[in-house]
Amino acid sequence: MKTEFLYKYPKTMLNKGTGFLSGYSHSLNPYTGCSFGCSYCYVRQMPVSLFRKAEWGTWVDVKKEAAGVFQKEYQKAKAKGPVTIFMSSSTDPYQPIENREQITRSLLKIMSCDPPDFLLVQTRSPLVRRDIDLLLQLGKHVRVSMTIETDLEEIRKHFSPYAPPIAARLKTLQLLAEAGVPTQATIAPILPSSDRFAEILRPLVTRVCVDDYFMGDGSGGKRTRNLGVDALYKQLGLEEWYHPTAYRKVYEQLKQHFSEDQIWISQQGFEP
Repeated sequence: MKTEFLYKYPKTMLNKGTGFLSGYSHSLNPYTGCSFGCSYCYVRQMPVSLFRKAEWGTWVDVKKEAAGVFQKEYQKAKAKGPVTIFMSSSTDPYQPIENREQITRSLLKIMSCDPPDFLLVQTRSPLVRRDIDLLLQLGKHVRVSMTIETDLEEIRKHFSPYAPPIAARLKTLQLLAEAGVPTQATIAPILPSSDRFAEILRPLVTRVCVDDYFMGDGSGGKRTRNLGVDALYKQLGLEEWYHPTAYRKVYEQLKQHFSEDQIWISQQGFEP
């Protein structure tokens, strides 16, 4: 899939945390749009996507000079009270263009010098390992949440063919943990997986967040239904995985390898 990159100069970077992210004071998106273009992404049904006349995944706005804008807003926000940041809510901060543009890294540099009360970095990209130096400077104020929806690469290719391979994400979790960066594995949304999924995650993390379309798309699953994702499950003969109770399969499996206080469900798993 070819992606068009547009260069924009943002007037603001920090957004108020609302809805699913109401536990945060702010959300922060280094880019608009996401070249991973996952088939099930709830952002496809949000105004940022619907108002564009191009398919989600085929365009990305690069926020030039974002660091300067962010630094001013960040300092003002910190002067008013606690600052907790979710990065990112509607894009992957480590999608491929970040390797060249380094917008995310520029924002982390600012925060590493004067940490927020808490920063959650939500990604599915191995590129996050590049910034281990800055993440370590943030210490206990940061958590990297690595999306790993399944342990089956063939399933990943069906649902998110332009996203990074599962093996690379697992290796990144290992490297982050070995470096001492706080991490969690985020099974969101839950995709069909093997009986070994929890066993594979066990050596890599001490915290797992489980979420699905029905709890986590911000509309009780309506946005996902509008995307027609259920058709892909039917095509693969895996309809039983597209159901509000499907997460229980993975949850019960996780309980065999993790203690209950290490397993988090939906919104709670993303909280500061």
